[in-house]
Amino acid sequence: MNLPDTLGPVPIAGAPAATPPQGGAWRGGWLQGLRYGALGLPLAFVALPLYVVLPNHYASEFGIPLATLGALLLGARLLDAGVDPFIGGWADSWFRRGTGRAMAAAVLAAGLLALGFRGLFFPPSALRADPTGLLLWCGVLLALTYLSYSVLSVLHQAWGARLGGDQAQRARIVSWREGLALVGVLVASVLPSVAGLGWTGVVFTLALVLGLWALSQAPRPVSAPHPDVQPGQALPASGPTAAASIWAPLATRGFRRLLAVYLVNGVASAVPATLVLFFIRDRLQADSFEPLFLASYFAAGALSMPLWLRCVSRFGLPRAWLLGMALAVLTFAWAATLGAGDVMPFVVVCLASGVALGADLAIPPALLAGTIQRAGHGQRLEGAYFGWWNFATKLNLALAAGIALPLLAQFGYTPGVRDGQALQALTVAYCLLPCLLKTGAAVLLWQSGLLKENNT
Repeated sequence: MNLPDTLGPVPIAGAPAATPPQGGAWRGGWLQGLRYGALGLPLAFVALPLYVVLPNHYASEFGIPLATLGALLLGARLLDAGVDPFIGGWADSWFRRGTGRAMAAAVLAAGLLALGFRGLFFPPSALRADPTGLLLWCGVLLALTYLSYSVLSVLHQAWGARLGGDQAQRARIVSWREGLALVGVLVASVLPSVAGLGWTGVVFTLALVLGLWALSQAPRPVSAPHPDVQPGQALPASGPTAAASIWAPLATRGFRRLLAVYLVNGVASAVPATLVLFFIRDRLQADSFEPLFLASYFAAGALSMPLWLRCVSRFGLPRAWLLGMALAVLTFAWAATLGAGDVMPFVVVCLASGVALGADLAIPPALLAGTIQRAGHGQRLEGAYFGWWNFATKLNLALAAGIALPLLAQFGYTPGVRDGQALQALTVAYCLLPCLLKTGAAVLLWQSGLLKENNT
């Protein structure tokens, strides 16, 4: 049964109902979009090595067993995901004290992120022959790196959501961030194999510095009235309690519906992202074409942003997302028929799935921004919402690594194995499981009542 889309706001500490913000300082120009979205490039740049390259790197270079590696990644990502809602609460408190406080937190997190990235891919020589010490090193630095990444991501996402606007404007804001993020991923997909991981770290650090500078010049959110202040009252010493801020999103029915769709769809995307290098090297036996495949995928995603903006303008956010899900299902169903040497067909798979990726990146955060506005939490609790949003994102990645890798090992697959049964298990996990999950996400979206949001 479809639930009504327009739900009343969830009150926080006596907050009055808020009208949706109309865009703050944002005027929609390309320069403003570039300044806001620039930080998305280094954040996505570092995400590809952390979530895609790192598992294969530790398995291939250091001989860490897949089951052990999967357990480590699952634990690190679950721990990281668990702190995201609290990071969201901190972000809201920083924004309440001024954008300058939020920028200071971003600079500190960026420094820790750069250091953690370097340490993960270049552990001390003494640890490389000590599996236990190497795993301990990896676990500690994963926690530091993920935490820093989370702080930057939540701050950046909350900043954009606080700019407000109607459906089309929200999609444009997110598209700038995610489009530049895909450029970052595109560079990261090629640079390690061309220049090595050392230069990759240098380029990432420079991009991070430039992204922070650009954000400092970007449109700034317009502050909303303090939620605990009625006209004529004095400003209280503190805002809503941390507990109320953190749990408010989960008390919002519209957010729960959207989050359920996002979770299922996210697992569908995380599984092939975790397994793509194994599929290329062992199923396709096309190691030398990795840069071409990854570049095609992310370039298609970046270039598809104008297409999805047009779809949003014509069909609305939810229906455009459904189109993206359908494209992904058709693409991965075809990918299941491919085998050794099918290079050009897999390029087509990468291009089509990259276009579908554009929908997954541009549309859900725009839907979330609208959900925040309708709940009456605009320019107040964006950090809390995106904290839970990132929790869901990382839960997806944790489940992909913690379930897919051990299951593949259970069916006899290890990197480099060309056994028919093992490769069939790899194909099912990489191609058919995402199809099943994407279909489930589409059904949830259709039944959720979110399709009634076309005019909001």
